[in-house]
Amino acid sequence: MVVFLNGQFVPESQAVVPVTDRGFMYGDGLFETMRVFNGRPFRMAQHLERMVRGANYLKIPMPFTPKELQHFAAQLIQENQMSDAVLRVTLTRGPGPRGYSPKNAGPSTVVMSLHPVEPLDPAQPPRWSMITSTYTLPANDPLSSFKTLNKLLHIAARAEAEARDADEALLMNTNGEVTETAGANLFWIYRDKVCTPPTGRGALPGITRAVVLEICQVLGLPTNKRIIKREALRHADAIFLSQSALGLVTIENLDGEPVPDSPLVEKIYRTYCEMLARE
Repeated sequence: MVVFLNGQFVPESQAVVPVTDRGFMYGDGLFETMRVFNGRPFRMAQHLERMVRGANYLKIPMPFTPKELQHFAAQLIQENQMSDAVLRVTLTRGPGPRGYSPKNAGPSTVVMSLHPVEPLDPAQPPRWSMITSTYTLPANDPLSSFKTLNKLLHIAARAEAEARDADEALLMNTNGEVTETAGANLFWIYRDKVCTPPTGRGALPGITRAVVLEICQVLGLPTNKRIIKREALRHADAIFLSQSALGLVTIENLDGEPVPDSPLVEKIYRTYCEMLARE
């Protein structure tokens, strides 16, 4: 496997960063993951736009422009001959002295890597079980707008789900509102309306989340960004997730209780697969 590291294409075994890199030491950085289909990263411009906004907020210099990164990504895909994969872009503040202060850190580190992924089946989205996590997200954290490298809470929530023989964990915020899951945005169907929690209350403004809302507009499906508590979610006609690697995931049970199916989920998923192939 070949990896992109700071402007160079090197074998994965030789792609190393200093132990003083602040991404390694403190999670001081950002990342984006996106699906590569037919050799093209899906919605890479939107992913990089979010990364740029996060870098500006954290005051981490971007060594390459988004257009340069898109060009390097195309080279990386060609170099590895991986036309269907997951592309991860990682940005850190770079090496620096010990301590939380970002002074005298840098230059920034940029890594791009490709990872195998299971092929999509347009006829059937993946089906997962989900539990409600005991971990909670801050309700008004400005960092929730970006994919930072600080994902320990999400890791703990996913581990909690796996310990209970589930695939995913539902996360609440400190106000007791449903926000997202350990690795995805949340949607549910209620009376033929596609609903999702609003951003700004702990949920990441996901790129695939935006794609789902775009698809609903194309299909003429009404949507609603609304606050919901865990108990109210039990009355949903269907629950599904959106994330970059798999697109859509159907939730078949929540905390051991079966969740109904809705043909709308499969309709949205088929349209997503068509969009993925087309773009």
